[in-house]
Amino acid sequence: MNPIEFKRHRRLRTHPTVRAMVRETSIKAADFIYPLFVTEGENVRNPIASMPGVDQFSIDLLLKETDEVVELGISSIILFGIPSSKDAVGSEAYDDEGIIQRATRAVKERHPELVVLADTCLCEYTDHGHCGVIHGTDVDNDASLELLAKTAVSQAKAGADIIAPSNMMDGFVAVIRQALDEAGFKQIPIMSYAVKYASAYYGPFREAAQSTPQFGDRKTYQMDPANRMEAMREAESDILEGADFLIVKPALSYLDIIRDVKNHVLLPVVAYNVSGEYAMVKAAAQNGWVDEKKIVLETLTSMKRAGADIIMTYHAKDAARWLEEK
Repeated sequence: MNPIEFKRHRRLRTHPTVRAMVRETSIKAADFIYPLFVTEGENVRNPIASMPGVDQFSIDLLLKETDEVVELGISSIILFGIPSSKDAVGSEAYDDEGIIQRATRAVKERHPELVVLADTCLCEYTDHGHCGVIHGTDVDNDASLELLAKTAVSQAKAGADIIAPSNMMDGFVAVIRQALDEAGFKQIPIMSYAVKYASAYYGPFREAAQSTPQFGDRKTYQMDPANRMEAMREAESDILEGADFLIVKPALSYLDIIRDVKNHVLLPVVAYNVSGEYAMVKAAAQNGWVDEKKIVLETLTSMKRAGADIIMTYHAKDAARWLEEK
């Protein structure tokens, strides 16, 4: 009987070192952006019930948290603010003495090498919870742009290294780029939430940032989860308007979109591993249903494999520790 010919793929899996030699995708702590929530007061650390391990920090405790972040080799953070008061136009977002502005100055003074991103949106600062100015029951796109531009300039003045606008207004990158340039911040890059879906995966974040809409939803400005080609149109627009990075949000249920964007553009692509994705893993791990370390590292690797150059994730600190152990 003649031998059957077949490929022996297992030859490259026989030894841990061989597997490491041929591994196509790797992740490291420097790939991560760690989201942090900043609130008013002193010595305040408010746990987020739906996101175990994630807290709101007052600025003094935020600084201690960034000490640990730097020690773990994580080189970037993004700040989300919980203001002392909210109003219809989110005025604390563009107040030079707002919570994010003060937090940014404090972090940059303590850790000048740490890259600080500022989330540029109004939803955390408006009393209605939407990402722009409300006229009737509609978010007024063009009226919102002026306030978003003011917010970006204020954040840059405070020392933010990267502006990350997440509001999904049409033209937001172009208006922010022009405002930054005219204010003397031509060197500040924009990491645009270019492809942001109206997703159910954001639920825990809205508890953390206290940004739940008080009426309606965000489907008129965030994308329909059923749409794929629309992501390419959004990405192309933001590139033309001056974006320097493109974010795809959420990540885990949108790996196909991450790959599409990566294949389509030359800019760095960022995957936002969002709060709901984090919360599901944490809940399963706390019940003993999954191995948290293995699940997290496999999930983050899938995002990198799909095409993400950078991953924004609440798992960043844990993942950095686990990668150090390997």
